[in-house]
Amino acid sequence: MRVGVDTGGTFTDVVTDDGRILKVPSTPVDPGDAVRVAVNAVSATGRPEAVAHGTTVATNALLERRGATVTLVTNRGFSDVIEIARQDRPSLYDHWADRPEPLVDRLHRIEVEGRLGFDGRELDPVADPPEVPADTEAVAVCLLHSDLNPDHERSVASVLAGRGLDVSTSVEVSPQFREYERTVTTVANAYLRPTCRRYLEGLADVADEVVVMTSAGGLIPVADGADHPVKLLLSGPAGGVRAAAAAAVASGWPDAVTFDMGGTSTDVCLVLGGHPEPAGERTVAGFPIRMPSLDIHTIGAGGGSIAVVDAGGALTVGPRSAGAVPGPACYGRGGRAATVTDANLVAGHLPAGVELAGIGVLDVEAAERALVEAGISADDVLAVVNANMEEAVRAVTVARGVDPASVALVAFGGAGPLHACAVADALGMPAVVVPARAGVLSAEGCLTAPRQHDLVQSWPGGADHHGLDRALVALVARAGAAVEGAAVTTSLDCRYVGQSHEITVGSLDDFPRAHRTRNGYVPDGAEIEVVALRASARRASPTNIAALPRPVRAAVVGPAVVAEDDCTIWVPDGWRADPHPTSGALVLTRVGTGGRR
Repeated sequence: MRVGVDTGGTFTDVVTDDGRILKVPSTPVDPGDAVRVAVNAVSATGRPEAVAHGTTVATNALLERRGATVTLVTNRGFSDVIEIARQDRPSLYDHWADRPEPLVDRLHRIEVEGRLGFDGRELDPVADPPEVPADTEAVAVCLLHSDLNPDHERSVASVLAGRGLDVSTSVEVSPQFREYERTVTTVANAYLRPTCRRYLEGLADVADEVVVMTSAGGLIPVADGADHPVKLLLSGPAGGVRAAAAAAVASGWPDAVTFDMGGTSTDVCLVLGGHPEPAGERTVAGFPIRMPSLDIHTIGAGGGSIAVVDAGGALTVGPRSAGAVPGPACYGRGGRAATVTDANLVAGHLPAGVELAGIGVLDVEAAERALVEAGISADDVLAVVNANMEEAVRAVTVARGVDPASVALVAFGGAGPLHACAVADALGMPAVVVPARAGVLSAEGCLTAPRQHDLVQSWPGGADHHGLDRALVALVARAGAAVEGAAVTTSLDCRYVGQSHEITVGSLDDFPRAHRTRNGYVPDGAEIEVVALRASARRASPTNIAALPRPVRAAVVGPAVVAEDDCTIWVPDGWRADPHPTSGALVLTRVGTGGRR
């Protein structure tokens, strides 16, 4: 038996390859407890062959600043790069907005002699590093231009490792140009490694094999995740995006936006031609993390998001959440704050008196009481949270040159199908796709995700493309060697000469079209330069998503509440829901418009 497990802020979801599903409350103090309870519950007859896990432990450790005491080793004169950062401000017109404090304080930054030139050639030999402070728990090594020549970093790391220290180097974590981003990413890996290693090693015995989901939407061995926890910062959401993209394609919508609304957050991602959009860098907790990932945009809006009237009299919803404990007031577990789930129940979008998986019977009176005490109405709470999510969808469509009216909205997560039609209506989106097992889709995405190994390396040639093909062949060989039997694809980070930001494309020929879509123009006669090469090796999962059992669904005309084992779907007045004949998804469209493609 193979098992997919996704740990969210409110629930830990489980899907097995024979179609069983389970939701248990997450355990914030020790997330591994919920994983072990859930896996044991579905595998009472025997030990699972494999567990594929999407986890929030890395993200939460970074958000909550619960990492290791890190010492940074860098070149002489560059120890403050991590603090100087970039000239852009977190909020352009807010003079009181501060950047997050660096993960390494000034007393834990060490400089070493030695220097490489901009082309990777040695200018001065590197010296051995001095002793690190006694309270150091992990070391990050990031030296100038080591993305082009790793020798100096490897020499320093060898000395530090010989002293018994836990060392992360930029050449193994993120061998790409841009010193600030490379330094921050390496430091974040060192910062997270002790916490994530304890967590992942504690789960190593729940199955014969444990693999973990990366931000890029693929599975890696648990030992690799423990060594490179910075790969896991979008672990759970990436699994959901993979499964949602597959459901969209199977339902006739290869162009879509995935819409994952859980208990604490909403994650959206653009899918074009059946492929989730990639990103070479994501900002997490205010830090730029340069790792291959899916281009997921996250906001603090979920079923547990708390609604309050602020000091200025405005109604705000989130990002503070009731979480799993105590949860929304209607859960009957001691929560008193008014949440989005309470508003949905009072508005009639959730079934009253029906027992929901992992929750029990919802308490309508408790939800009404919480809203009255907060001095707000259910309709107002839903209007505000829907507006927040509408802006999130705009950020991955309109801001990228994509018309929302040309794509479907794929709704999943425990709360996504409750709000999808309102968001689609606001943006003129033609259809909402609710996949089979939508409430546990991220766990299903983990179960059915490919084994994957991603590599990226800087390209020093710029606009001189001589030797590019040979370099790609070498990168393909390295990526393929990491995953037996994998198919390997390549891509390039490109820009026009003189630009400061790049776009990832499949080939040089693809770049002008991608630039026009993203920026609205193509400069005449401009040369294309390549700044980085990428390779991704993937081997398909033995569990085919199309082979998993599906719930029996029937056509419904709104207004209607469709209660399923793992989620609830709200079909508003003027909408209808039809089961897709092959994918098992419910396709929601406006009455009279049709919806099958």
